[in-house]
Amino acid sequence: MTTSSFTFVEHWQKDCPDDAEAVLAFWKRENAINDEASAKKRLGEIVLHARDASGAVAGVSTAVPITLPRLGQPTYYFRCFVGKDWRTSRLVLGMLRKAGEVLEAFAREHRFPCIGIVLELENSRFGQTLQQAIWPRGIEYVYIGKSQRGLDLRVKYFRGAKLKPAKI
Repeated sequence: MTTSSFTFVEHWQKDCPDDAEAVLAFWKRENAINDEASAKKRLGEIVLHARDASGAVAGVSTAVPITLPRLGQPTYYFRCFVGKDWRTSRLVLGMLRKAGEVLEAFAREHRFPCIGIVLELENSRFGQTLQQAIWPRGIEYVYIGKSQRGLDLRVKYFRGAKLKPAKI
């Protein structure tokens, strides 16, 4: 998929050794993940990465299953890192949309191991520009409060997902 001048390369639940090396180099160049062991572990969490028109890695999104105590339901905790040269673009929104499609399709095909996606917004620009309780059509994440770190939390549930029974 291409958004403007970006191409998205899916990794979710796939082995992508050539792309993995490019992502590791990107993280190192951008000082995103300083510990090599942590970076290699994070490779298994990649949903997709974006390449710019020249083929350079511009951003990487990852997800891990979590159950937040306040929700009591399994969701994907989503992270997205965009390189400094692309931070003024709309790349992060394109990655959020495409990664959401990938995770939802996977969840649907596997009987919903997770029922949605949770975002913890570290980027203050989101808080300044997207103040709606429910983000606009196409994004549609709902504000659910603050994290333990005092950051905005947003959630988007997958269509067709059902709540899991409470564990007693």
